[in-house]
Amino acid sequence: MSIYAVTYTYSDDVALRDAERPAHREYLAGLGEAGQLVVSGPWGPDEAAGALLLLRADSAEAARALTAADPFVKVGVVVDQTVREFLPVLGPGKDVFA
Repeated sequence: MSIYAVTYTYSDDVALRDAERPAHREYLAGLGEAGQLVVSGPWGPDEAAGALLLLRADSAEAARALTAADPFVKVGVVVDQTVREFLPVLGPGKDVFA
């Protein structure tokens, strides 16, 4: 399996984001338990609203299929996303991705 870096850009609808956050986090927790989610989290408070997810998947299409089932994607909190293969090479955390 490869690692894919997925970036989310969120809509400006903070109320929708807040309402769907529990379902979104429950879904991501399930991906973590299944070994498909390495880590995820939002951008900092001074950044545009969005998040980064590092996913284990067989292909970019498989990573997109995982995000397609995310409640944030389903209800329109995520208005744009990118999926890119990530190749960890250096640093003490690179073994996390093995």
